[in-house]
Amino acid sequence: MATVVYVNFDGVAEQAIAFYAEALSASEVKAVKFKDIPQDPNYPLPENELNMIMESSLAFEGGKIMMSDVPPSMKRVTGEVVQGNNMLITLVIEDKQKLQKYFTNLSVGGHVIMPLGNKPWSSCFGLLIDKFGISWKFNSDAYIFLNKVAREQ
Repeated sequence: MATVVYVNFDGVAEQAIAFYAEALSASEVKAVKFKDIPQDPNYPLPENELNMIMESSLAFEGGKIMMSDVPPSMKRVTGEVVQGNNMLITLVIEDKQKLQKYFTNLSVGGHVIMPLGNKPWSSCFGLLIDKFGISWKFNSDAYIFLNKVAREQ
């Protein structure tokens, strides 16, 4: 079983997909727009929502991120999309050069909270919020700290 991060956007998923695909050197990118699937005749989407992303998948480094837009017409059911700290993507990659590359790429237009560097819990750790408001954590060796310090639950 795999754990996949899923991120909802407020009409900018296509831009986010392009940004993340480049920043993370994606090996595979797939996207489906709402217009690409049959519409329910009882609940057709307005014309301005048909080009929004219904479902997407971005694969990189053995991981996957899925993204979609939440069209305005669906928000009465799903609620508003809120940027913030409700979700965090963590990259655990032993190769520190790759970790640095992804950190640098994803920080473009964003805000670095903790620069990538040696910390008591990791030899290479950093935090940032990218230009889409998504929080990212980078860790080269999270398992070492956990194995030394954590108790079995």
